[in-house]
Formats: sequence, C-alpha cells, structure tokens
Amino acid sequence: MAQGTGSINSDYKDWEWSDDAGERARLLQSPSVETVPKNSESQGNGLGATSALGAVFIVVNAALGAGLLNFPAAFSMAGGVAAGIALQMCMLIFIIGGLVILAYCSQASNERTYQEVVWAVCGKVPGVLCEVAIAVYTFGTCIAFLIIIGDQEDKIIAALVKEPEEVGSSRWYTDRKFTISITAFLLILPLSIPKEIGFQKYASSLSVIGTWYVTAVIIIKYIWPDKELVPVEIPTSPSTWTAVFNAMPTICFGFQCHVSSVPVFNSMKQPEVKTWGVVVTAAMVIALFVYTGTGVCGFLTFGAGVEQDVLMSYPSNDIPVALARAFIILCVLTSYPILHFCGRAVLEGLWLRYTGVTVEEDVVRERRRRLLQTISWFLLTLLLALFIPDIGKVISVIGGLAACFIFVFPGLCLIQAKLSEIQETRAISWWAQVSYGVFMVTLGAFIFGQTTANAIFVDLTA
Repeated sequence: MAQGTGSINSDYKDWEWSDDAGERARLLQSPSVETVPKNSESQGNGLGATSALGAVFIVVNAALGAGLLNFPAAFSMAGGVAAGIALQMCMLIFIIGGLVILAYCSQASNERTYQEVVWAVCGKVPGVLCEVAIAVYTFGTCIAFLIIIGDQEDKIIAALVKEPEEVGSSRWYTDRKFTISITAFLLILPLSIPKEIGFQKYASSLSVIGTWYVTAVIIIKYIWPDKELVPVEIPTSPSTWTAVFNAMPTICFGFQCHVSSVPVFNSMKQPEVKTWGVVVTAAMVIALFVYTGTGVCGFLTFGAGVEQDVLMSYPSNDIPVALARAFIILCVLTSYPILHFCGRAVLEGLWLRYTGVTVEEDVVRERRRRLLQTISWFLLTLLLALFIPDIGKVISVIGGLAACFIFVFPGLCLIQAKLSEIQETRAISWWAQVSYGVFMVTLGAFIFGQTTANAIFVDLTA
C-alpha cells in the first residue's frame, strides 16, 4: 500500500508484506462508484463524479437489500413495535457516527477503501483482521442469498404447479436443493467468474425498485389483509430484557453499508466531512423508513408466527407477493456476484501481500487462481445453503461481523486518529471524541460477542 501524504500510522516498513502488491490490488472498490485515481493531483479538489444527491441514493442502495425480509422477525424477537423502533433509533445514532468517522479517517490517511483506511490508521494487525472479517462476511452473505433464492422459488413453484408445497416438493424438479443448484449454476456462477463486474452497476436501480416494491406490498397487505392472514399473537414487550439484543444482528446486517461507503465518499464532487454527514443522515433516514415500514407491518400482520423470511408467511397463490418474490430473486442474483467480487478481491490482496508478488508479475497465474477461487467459493456457499434452510441462522452469525464494521473498526480508527494528533494540551472535545471511540468499540464488541455466542449455543446447536 503506497504511502499517502498525511497518512496516519504510516510506517509501512514494519509491515513486511509487499506494499506495491497491496496498493495495486485496489481492494473492494464498489462496482457502482466511479472514482478518480488515488494519487491524482486532483483528489480533494472537487473533481469527483458523484453529487451529494447521487451519493445519498448510492448509500441507500448499499444499505437496502434482501436483509429487509428478516426485519418483521427481528421486531418479534425484540418484543414488539415499540422495542424494535427504539432499538433501531438508538443504533442509528452510532451507525451514522461510524460513517462520518470513516470519511474523516479517509481524508486523514488519504486512503480510498474501507480496509485501506483501517490498514493506514490502525496498523497491520487490525488491517488483516478487517480484511479477514470482510471475506467471512461476504461469504456468509452469499450463503444467505442462496437460501433466499430457495425460499422464494419454493413458493413460486408451489403456485405454478397448483399443488400444496409439501406435495410439490416430492417431485425431483421441484425439490429445493435442485432448484437452488440449477439457478446457481446457470445464472450466478457465470456472473461471478469475470475479472471485472462493472456491468453489474446497471442492475442496481432495478434492485432498489424491487426492495421498495416488497416494502409497499407488505404495508398494503397489512392495511388490507387477506381473510386467511390472522396473526397468532402480537407481543407488546420482550419476554426477557436480553431478548431485545437478539434483534441486533438483523439491524446491523440491514444497515451495514460502511464497507462500501469510503469509495462513495471519495467519489463525491466535494468530499467534505460535513457534507458527507448530511448525505449519510439522509440516506439512513430513508433506509430507516423502509426497514421500519417492513418490520412493523410484517410483524403486525403475522405476530409472533412470522417467518424469518417474511415473504414465506404469505400464501403461494398471492400474485402481488409472487411478483415481490421475483424481484427479490432478481436482486439476489445480481448481488451475489458483487459480494463474491468483494470477498475475492480481499483474498487476492491478502495473497499478493503475503507472497510479495506484483500484479504485473502475476498476470499469467491470476486467471487460473481466480477460477479456482471462484469455483471453490461458489461450491462451498452452495453446499452450505443446501443444508442450512433457515436464513435467520446465517444472519445471526454474520450480523455480529456487521457490528464490527459499524462500531469496532470505525471506533478504533477514531481513537488512533485522535491519539496521533500532536497537542500540548488535550481539549474537552478531544477527550469526548476518544471516549466516543472507546464506547463504539465496546458496544461493537458486546454485540459481536453476544450475537456470536447466541448463534453458536442456541441457533447452530438447535
């Protein structure tokens, strides 16, 4: 990783890994964001391609996705509407704060992606941990996407064959494992192999339309419910005080857009922290309304009996819901290759740093290694998705990692950035920011530990 002017903690000679290879890898650039070269003299002079309004929609696009299907179940786990909304509002303060901190540290370190900021500001060990966490997170999200495909196809096929789902699933061509596999091999694998996936950015607008449509259908179905949609029970308070924390992984998973936020910030025409604060606040408020509308209306429609994937609670023959399922499948089909690209880029960067080989020297072997990485990644995620039918179990695991991206790494960056400042006296604002960073790290570590322990001892052993 090349040393930028004004970088924090930038004594890269102690890292031992290849700086050149790490810099040339250009890890995890968002396919939907056009940026100027990092070392360009025009950087920071208002020559980016994205307006503030455009940045709002890109951040909203990064935050919204198939994770909204789990929000009604999260409200049920939290203990009702009041607890779910209160938990979202409290966490949203720190979610926005983390996005602003990343922009501040990106300017201070002159780095343009999430993991590069962590590398430059916090050093080698946190940087490696960040990259490993990104790889694991994207891997788990790909598993969740395949499970979602299976969920929606089960319902669509049941409606097409006009038989009960239990009967239809007995036929080999309607079997869940077959439908997921054939969809993955025919559509997802070919989209995941290319070296560059810039073409995927044109599908992002359709994905956003799909998520908004799903939310609209869930709200309309609550206002004008079908006769057979009767909630079993509607909790008004959590069963125990710790039950509220069970909803945290879903909220973190839903609002996690931090990894892709740094390239978005650097692509702006005026990449200023104050402007970015307005951008992310507007984006998170929009996402809040979408997630709250889905969570509240889906929860009140089905109560405690809501499925982890809320669309699974609706009957198969409901045409508007069937269209929503089709939108979700399309969203997932275009999102899987992007997530795989992100994870593959991180693994590639780690490999190049470890071996010390430059990109120019590795051109011949890159294609062979990319094919091996892609096929291995694809087969592993597919295999796990076939035997983990519950999306809630996957989100409970990767939701803890999402908390690390939202709280832990931004908090560490803020602490290190403030400690690196040379000041004779520490002002109250300095102590306040350091304390805020410490609190973010503590909160993120608590969420990660609690959700991971719960996933291991409750979900995965059930």
